[in-house]
Amino acid sequence: MDLSPSILAADLTDLKASLNDLEGRVEYLHMDVMDGHFVPTLSFGELYTKLLKQHTDIPLDVHLMVSQPEKEVPKYFPLEPANITFHVEATDFGVRLAREIRKNGIKAGVSLNPATPLSSLDYLLDEIDLVLIMSVEPGFYGQSFIESSLSKIQRLRDLIGDRDITIEVDGGIDASNVGEILQAGARRIVAGSACFKGGDIPGNIARLRDAAAVSVDTKHVS
Repeated sequence: MDLSPSILAADLTDLKASLNDLEGRVEYLHMDVMDGHFVPTLSFGELYTKLLKQHTDIPLDVHLMVSQPEKEVPKYFPLEPANITFHVEATDFGVRLAREIRKNGIKAGVSLNPATPLSSLDYLLDEIDLVLIMSVEPGFYGQSFIESSLSKIQRLRDLIGDRDITIEVDGGIDASNVGEILQAGARRIVAGSACFKGGDIPGNIARLRDAAAVSVDTKHVS
């Protein structure tokens, strides 16, 4: 499991301490960029992302929940994140946008809302490196995991076939369900409160890792 904690769930008044607790424990930092249009919530943009990058070596997992991502994506090129993910629902120029991201040496990702069918990826699978499945409605906090996401992940895994594409899942994930999500085919997990709740970041991450390890052991036994 690659773990990508959502920085929005951290204590933003003491972010340096949170970053110190994450160093060496996680593979990515998930940056939820929300414009107040594509989703009702407004978060932060490239300037805050740039500031955060100055304080950590953890690779950035940039998730653009914005309208017209073709206007926003180039702003993140100088930051050299691990990937830039845009929503397939937000643009009519997905292939061109994915190619532009890759041209800049960054992995290209696309995200699908819960109601968006996998058929929206028909022309994109050979152009991207990552698919982010939203297992809650984006922009609304405190939602529980949508159980039908499991079959969607499984079908996506089959659709990907032997392509080198990472399946990432975001929304309502904790130690109680991370195992079945990984068994369905996910490789990267986005976790917000599951990583930051109570301020015990190392302990929270350890519990997620333990739950993931149990799922791997179970899969091997079966």
